[in-house]
Amino acid sequence: MSAYGPITRAALEHGPLPTKLWTAGSVSARPNYVTTHHLTISSALSLDGLLDYLSVVFAKEVDDGFTYPQEGVIDRPTFDGYFFSADVFVAIVGETGQISERKEGDIDIDINTARNKRPWKECVAGFYYIKPNYPGRSSHICNAGFIVPPTHRGRGYGSLLAKSYVQYAPMLGYQASVFNLVYVNNHASVK
Repeated sequence: MSAYGPITRAALEHGPLPTKLWTAGSVSARPNYVTTHHLTISSALSLDGLLDYLSVVFAKEVDDGFTYPQEGVIDRPTFDGYFFSADVFVAIVGETGQISERKEGDIDIDINTARNKRPWKECVAGFYYIKPNYPGRSSHICNAGFIVPPTHRGRGYGSLLAKSYVQYAPMLGYQASVFNLVYVNNHASVK
């Protein structure tokens, strides 16, 4: 929902965008890569426990008051309606020995293989949506909302999410981007 009312995203003609591998070269955390996976609400519903985990992380983020303007209780249906009214990308932390060649770019690995039976809390490096910022003839301008769970902060994953966003947004047909709201006390976003 926006100030203009509901804004729907364009339907994808060719299914989900390709999974990509991103490396955090200078970060000392091991492993130092993530894979990003394009999800919709229907694909996310098939991943047992993922939406529950993401909604808990989002609700805590909202409750902390540093990044999102929402107030009050954020339950699962509210999260699903807000976050998954758009294209969502989930970054999964790579595992040592899982991928031999860590070259950035397209990679043939699905989210369950990347997860490798780990709990979502252990392997979700971050997630974000991309959605139109305006309706109609301005719907080519998008915005995004990013979250790095507290357990994965300080490892460079937020930068990898931003880097992936710069590639994925044009692939979804967007021609420009605007960030409506960044709180000054959100130090990771303003540095």
